[in-house]
This record gives sequence, C-alpha cells and structure tokens, in this order.
Amino acid sequence: MEKIYARPSTMIEGAKVGFCPGCMHSTVHKLVAEVIDELDIANNVVTIWGIGCCGLGSIYTTQDGFEATHGRACAMASAYKRCNPDEIVYTYQGDGDLASIGIAETIYAANRGENFTVIFINNSTYGMTGGQMAPTTLVGQKATTAPFGRDPKQHGYPVHVCELLATLKAPAYLERVTCVDAPNIMKAKAAIKKAFQNQIDGKGFSLVEVMSNCPTNWGMTPLETLEYVKENTLKEFPLGVYRDR
Repeated sequence: MEKIYARPSTMIEGAKVGFCPGCMHSTVHKLVAEVIDELDIANNVVTIWGIGCCGLGSIYTTQDGFEATHGRACAMASAYKRCNPDEIVYTYQGDGDLASIGIAETIYAANRGENFTVIFINNSTYGMTGGQMAPTTLVGQKATTAPFGRDPKQHGYPVHVCELLATLKAPAYLERVTCVDAPNIMKAKAAIKKAFQNQIDGKGFSLVEVMSNCPTNWGMTPLETLEYVKENTLKEFPLGVYRDR
C-alpha cells in the first residue's frame, strides 16, 4: 500500500510533547518539520531556540541547534549564519522573547538583512512564566501583571512587529499568518516554506509571525481560544504579507 503521509524525519517518534493541550506550538513545529523535509535540508538546518515555551521544541526534534539566552536568538543566529553561510538557520521565538527583551536584536538583524529565517509565535502573553502582560497583549486583555486588562494610558499599545519591521529597507519577507483552521494552516505552511526558500536563495531576512493562542494563561478552552483569536486578535493584528521582495 502506498504511504501518503508520514511523520516528518526531524520529529522524534514517541517523544513526550511539553505543550499544553490546544496550543498551536505543536502545529507550527510540525509545519516547520514538513517544510524541512520538502526542501531536503534536514541535514543542513540549525535551530536557534528562544526561551520559554519555544525552547520545548528541542525536546522532540533532531535538528541541530542552540538555546539562546532570553531575547538574543537573532543575535546568535546572525553570528552563526555569518560563520556558516552554507547552513540553513532559523530562530523560533515567542512574543516576550522577540518583541520585548529581544526587540533590539530583532530590529537590527532585520535592518542588516541577515540571511536567516525567523518563526515568531505571537500568543500575546508570557506563556511559560505565568501569563504576564506581553508587548503584544491586546488592549483590555487581562494578564497576571494587568489583572484589569491592558490600559494604553498605563501600559502603552500592542507592538506590531511586521508593521514595525516593514519600515526598514533591508527585510526580504514579512508575513503574518495563523493556525486557527485548516485553510489558515495551509497558508501558514506556505509562508514558512517561502521564508526558508528565501534564505536558500540568499534573499536575506525573512520573518513569519504566527498569531497563536494560550488556553492555559487565557483561562479558556482550546476551542474558546480559537474564537477569541478570530474575533479579537486578528482585528488588532491583521493577517497578510507586509513585505515580499
């Protein structure tokens, strides 16, 4: 019988996944692994893991990689890629890691047009460390450090990473996607594949922002979080291509 579907080669069979039920991290990791197989780069790919939930991916993938200190993944990826230009390098980071403590590293790697790929998971909260308000927390959205909801007068407004980086000249590709349903999952995979292909083609810095959920810290069921993303998150963070050279 012809096999039409198989586990991606870089995902470890039987590994215990550390993500909460309903979290989109698992879906995105699977998409990345499928793209790695389709592009035939499994033996030539290096992951720079961000801190927090993002770093759990190293537990069940066989990709070579490093876990960066908090916020420094883009700096580490810049250095590694310059020293190993023939290898395919990508960072996997959350909103607290990339858009808060690591915002300078992110902006300047993008501004230099560093030839690596960024997978940015935006679930608008600090997931692993207790649900604190993140740079991308929505106005009115509650967090452990904002129990009455984000107040712009006190906390400022959500940071829009794709729009921010789109003001720079150097980035090659910036797209915002989500994984709330099957059609969007396929679009997310296509964006991830394009971001990796850009690196292979030497086009420079590519970032795919995935609007995600966090059932545990949002205090919702997985299905409720999907509706929240559709009805609230995507109104603040519109999907689409923000740069494509």
